[in-house]
Amino acid sequence: MIYFRSDYSLGAHPKVMQALMDTNMEHTDGYAEDKFSYETADMIREMIGKPDAHIHFMVGGTPTNTITISAALRPYEGVISPATGHIYVHETGSVEANGHRVFAAPTEDGKLTPEAIEKVLLHHEDEHTVIPKMAYITHPTENGGVYTKAELTALSECCKKHGLYLYMDGARLGTALTWPGNDLFLKDIANLVDAFYIGGTKIGALFGEALIIMNDNMNDHFRYMVKRACALLAKGRLIAIQLKALLEGGEDSLYYQLSRHENELAIKLSKGVVEKGYDLWIPHQTNQVFVIVDNDKIKELEKDFFFYTWCPYDETRSVIRLVISWGSTEDDVDAILAAL
Repeated sequence: MIYFRSDYSLGAHPKVMQALMDTNMEHTDGYAEDKFSYETADMIREMIGKPDAHIHFMVGGTPTNTITISAALRPYEGVISPATGHIYVHETGSVEANGHRVFAAPTEDGKLTPEAIEKVLLHHEDEHTVIPKMAYITHPTENGGVYTKAELTALSECCKKHGLYLYMDGARLGTALTWPGNDLFLKDIANLVDAFYIGGTKIGALFGEALIIMNDNMNDHFRYMVKRACALLAKGRLIAIQLKALLEGGEDSLYYQLSRHENELAIKLSKGVVEKGYDLWIPHQTNQVFVIVDNDKIKELEKDFFFYTWCPYDETRSVIRLVISWGSTEDDVDAILAAL
């Protein structure tokens, strides 16, 4: 079987594994209070141009989102998300389980807009309703879309105007940063949002994300919240070591190389399916390609390829999602193009 179902199906890149092996027999303090964690945190602060940013090493995307939102919000406050947002659709109600409502804002392309935020705010103005206090976005979006600098600037200004935190989920951030024509870079993001994370799980790490908090109010007693949520790893250095191996070197780092690789193969795949006469469900960006395929053809493809059927399109066709991972090869892409 050739795998196009997700970008976290492999273990870790060999260089990441080697970094873990090279440090395996060293004794350090626990809970990310060790030299490796301090070094990686300082490296990230330099990358984003924020010497005072708070860096926390988290095990995965869902706990990062849940804990960050829970730590920032009062019990009567909620978070605005695109209706396609991961916290609304794919995290089993974890934010709500912690007592915070998720307001789903309608979206045509998976992006949140100032207009959508203001529509939610119109209906939540007094003590009889939950107060929206945060806007949540993913970059790239669940549909693979990339925010422009102008779009994120408009969101940032809207959030500041209304006293909202702006939080970015960066599970696949590398593919957005390296997308051709992208004009939104790490330092821009750090200047425009209150918190975001650089995802490692989907781009070369065994597991691990670097949560970066610029707003001091969101960082108040944050490690207490992480511990309370059973997410403060005793061997926290394992995340920092992996992320240093990925991020060291900035735009020439392994993280950027793997992200570019994913985008390049996804572009080849996207162009190939169009050349074969298939329609894309949405315009293609980053490492996810959504293709409209006959249901009978999908059954045939499932014999040799592992992918996700995203949603029905009409009575006879459905949308399939083909995801390129850091370990995908040109042979993989050629194989599915030949089968289509």
